[in-house]
Amino acid sequence: MAVSFSLFCALTLFLIFNIVISQPALDSAEQESVYRVLDSINSEIHWWNLFPDDLCLSAPHGVSCDLFDESDGSQSTHVTELSFGYVSDYSPNPPCTPNSTITTPLLSSFKYLRKLFFYKCFFSSKQVPVPDLSAFGSSLEEVLFVENPSLVGSLKGKMGNLTSLRRLVFTGNNVSGEIPDGLGDLTSLEQITLSRNKFTGEVKGDLSKLKKLKVLDLSQNGFEGNVPDSIGGLSEVLKVDLSWNNFSGKIPGGLKNLRNLEFLDLGYNSFGKFGIPLFLGEMTSLREVHLSGNNLGGAIPEIWENLGGIMGIGLSGTGLVGNIPASMGVFLRNACYIGLDNNGLEGTVPEEFGSLESLSEINLMNNKLRGKLPFSVKFAAKMGEKLKLEGNPDLCVDGGLRHAKISGSLGQLKLCSNISRIGSSQVLFVGGNSVQQASHLLMFLGFLFLLA
Repeated sequence: MAVSFSLFCALTLFLIFNIVISQPALDSAEQESVYRVLDSINSEIHWWNLFPDDLCLSAPHGVSCDLFDESDGSQSTHVTELSFGYVSDYSPNPPCTPNSTITTPLLSSFKYLRKLFFYKCFFSSKQVPVPDLSAFGSSLEEVLFVENPSLVGSLKGKMGNLTSLRRLVFTGNNVSGEIPDGLGDLTSLEQITLSRNKFTGEVKGDLSKLKKLKVLDLSQNGFEGNVPDSIGGLSEVLKVDLSWNNFSGKIPGGLKNLRNLEFLDLGYNSFGKFGIPLFLGEMTSLREVHLSGNNLGGAIPEIWENLGGIMGIGLSGTGLVGNIPASMGVFLRNACYIGLDNNGLEGTVPEEFGSLESLSEINLMNNKLRGKLPFSVKFAAKMGEKLKLEGNPDLCVDGGLRHAKISGSLGQLKLCSNISRIGSSQVLFVGGNSVQQASHLLMFLGFLFLLA
């Protein structure tokens, strides 16, 4: 058995050695281009001395190659990945410095590149323009610029014919301008993340052709105008985040066609006063929905019966009025977070909310809620400071909750009293016979009449 194992190991090493030896060397011009890019990212490291051999056999982490078949039957080796910026010990890409930079001519030699990644590379006062991505041709599959505040400029005219592009990620940069024309024609796209930049203008073009798209994140920019109806054609999308922009008009009804959508955030835009969309009740795959910061107005509709999978719902500051439906507490059994604060909600807090076992935070601050809080001591203790009730002056707690000394806003609520109403007046009964008290009152009024 030992001999067989030794023979197997020897054979394996022999095969690996022959594969390595037979692999064509990286073209010298392409190797020199890699050195120049590495030097532009970090000139403090002597890359030529550290990696003097074929970079496709021995290269820093983040530089990868692959073997390609040529039309004449031969094979060649080319660089397919350039990733820069130390992420973790598991992804120790070449580290960037305050002097890191990149230009289109430096990247134009890599015609077989599939992935281009820069993480926290451009962060000094020196601005770095967005390179022309069209220089890579149709081989490029992933473009990721993450947390590069000195990266500036527009994507317009720089996307080219990137027909193989699957991931387009520009997040935490200072890229500006409008979304480039033709983005909707890149039908291989699975992710578009353009969050936390300075993009502006309307989202134009037909997005419905992006049938493979799973993530659309345009949050924290300056986009405006209506959300295009074509967004309803993204049949495979799982996440749509358009929050913190200036979108206006009506929330498009085409969203109801997104049967696989799990995360929807339209918060903090300028959508009109059309109420909470009723079609949300048909989107049964939703796990989170956030509409906060839009003055939608109206009452909370009865749409929750088929939304039992929701884990988080944000309706803060949406101009809501009327009562909180008890059905929310009945059907939202998996809810961990419910935000209804800063509205004009009235009536009592549904006691059904106290049965939501998964709930870890509920925010009802700054409404017009009244009456006794229906929660048990156990429920309130579990919530602690995440039970947010301030700004409801007519809301009160019973003695049990008051004496439990639970941290949070409960201590700011008044103690409920036994209150009864006669006509429009409130009379406090602290003991004795109420009929006798009424009789004494009549006798007193009669005495005043005689004196008159």
